[in-house]
Amino acid sequence: MKEDAAQHVVYVHGLWMPGGESMLLAHRLLREFGLQVHAFAYSAVASGMEEITAHLQSFVRDLEVPAVHFVGHSLGGLVIYRFFERYPEQPPGRVVFLGTPSVESRAAVQAGRSRFVSALMGPSVADELLRPRERRWTFRRPLGIIAGTQALGLGQLLAGFEEECDGTVGVSETRLPGATDHIVLPVSHLGMLVSPRVAQETGQFLTKGRFSLR
Repeated sequence: MKEDAAQHVVYVHGLWMPGGESMLLAHRLLREFGLQVHAFAYSAVASGMEEITAHLQSFVRDLEVPAVHFVGHSLGGLVIYRFFERYPEQPPGRVVFLGTPSVESRAAVQAGRSRFVSALMGPSVADELLRPRERRWTFRRPLGIIAGTQALGLGQLLAGFEEECDGTVGVSETRLPGATDHIVLPVSHLGMLVSPRVAQETGQFLTKGRFSLR
C-alpha cells in the first residue's frame, strides 16, 4: 500500500463527458481541502454498467490507498451506485452526487424517443435512466447530494419541468432515500463543475460529513 498523507477522491463523469471537465473542481478540492482527485473515464455509449463498474473496481484497486471518496456528476452518480451494489467492500470514505437523476430522468426519456439520440446514449443510460427506478442508498458510507436550480440546458425544453431544475435534471429527481444530506444551489447542470460554491460544499461534505448549508 502506498504511503500517502493526502485524501483521495475518485471523480466519475456524466454522459458524453471525458472526465477532464472536472479540472477546475479538482483544483479547488486540492487547494482548499487537500483532496487529490483521480478522474475515472468510461464510455456509456459503448459499455454496459457491468463492464463500467468492473473497470471502476480495477481503477480503485490500483490506487492502493487506505481511504477513498467518490464524486459523481449526473450519470456518474448512478455508476457509483451500481459500483457499490456490485463491489460493496471498498476502502472507507464519503460520496457526493452532483445533479444525479436518482429516479427516472424525464429529459433522458424524452430524448430517448429519438432513434438517433437513443443510439448515442448507449446501453448503460437506457438501463438506468429511461425507466423509473426505486433506488435507496443503503451502503455503509455517507452520501451528500447537490441539486441545481439554474435552468440552463436543452433538458428543460425536452422534459417541460414544472419544478425547479438545473436545465437537465429536476430537483425532485435528485432525491435519493437514505442519503445523509441534500442541498440545492443556484447552478446549472454543467455549471456545477465550475462553481466555487459547489466545490466548497463538496469538499465540506467529503471532509466533514455534512454540508455547510442547513
